[in-house]
Amino acid sequence: MQAGGRLIGLTEAEARQVCARHNFLKPIVVPAGAYAGQPEPVQAVGSWSYILAGPTLGEDTAPMPGAPACPAPQTVLKPPGLRLPAHACDSHLHILGPAGRFPYSADRVYTPPDCLLPHYRALQQSLGLSRCVLVQPSVYGTDNRVLLEALAELGGAARGVVVLEGGEPASRLADMHALGVRGVRVNLVDVKRPTAALPIAGLQRLADRVAPLGWHLELLVHVDQYPDLDESLGRLDVPLVFGHLGYLSRQADLRHPGLRAMAALMKAGRAWAKMTGPYRIDDGPLYPKARTIARWLARECMERIVWGTDWPHVMVRNDMPHDADLLDAAGQWLPSQEQRQALFADNAARLYGWP
Repeated sequence: MQAGGRLIGLTEAEARQVCARHNFLKPIVVPAGAYAGQPEPVQAVGSWSYILAGPTLGEDTAPMPGAPACPAPQTVLKPPGLRLPAHACDSHLHILGPAGRFPYSADRVYTPPDCLLPHYRALQQSLGLSRCVLVQPSVYGTDNRVLLEALAELGGAARGVVVLEGGEPASRLADMHALGVRGVRVNLVDVKRPTAALPIAGLQRLADRVAPLGWHLELLVHVDQYPDLDESLGRLDVPLVFGHLGYLSRQADLRHPGLRAMAALMKAGRAWAKMTGPYRIDDGPLYPKARTIARWLARECMERIVWGTDWPHVMVRNDMPHDADLLDAAGQWLPSQEQRQALFADNAARLYGWP
């Protein structure tokens, strides 16, 4: 329902009642400011495929066929049990919205609630993080305005990874660099028209554009689809960063040649992996496959792994994870002080250019 531009949600009792009847739903809260005319949080229920909160959404924020709504991240903050080292960094997060000011792309494959910089900064403080890396989400395509505006506000404690059209003038790239941009993202999977083959020619053109700035290419790919990626990508003259521990398909495991090829690039000093989104390759709450891959990569090339929250966890298909639990899990998987120092602080400082 909508009355005078104000969103009206469910009561907590109503939300529990709906969830009791439909076990694929759970109570969620749409954060204040997620939509125009919403000054307060709105109680709702949701699943990975839609949110039931009662608002009439605008054209740029309403879910579309093929772009289902995402549930909001956890709103109750809690500190992790793990104490992080100085200069701990969240190497992967997205800022989304406000959609009324920065409309989402018509080519998106999901529709998120607005997850704004103040929301993230509260989470960052609760986890004990001091640095962060903003990554351009697919719902904004090549419109990097939200990310760049957030970088300007965060200052030197933040870095950014943008998406480029390819024809940006050198002066525009220099301006981005001055704000803290250090990489370009290439998403080949979570998009409306996934790419079956690696676009080597396009990646080479991007690499040529950003190499003078010292940037890297961040690839969102299922590495098990490219068993020889160490050969096909090894000729690029910029560092490579692989998201979600290589983003293995659910049926693939540690033995897959594609994962071994990614590790070969890492061991050669050509690539990095992000320990992010274990729920994207495995089932929680323990994520045994993600744990096995993380520990194996740590044995092979600990100096090439960085950690990130993946906040606000868009397109989660099961229970919404809590960031403190994900952080504690990473600390349990890599328990030594040396591993944690590298994972949470030192590796990110080298990759993103902090002193």
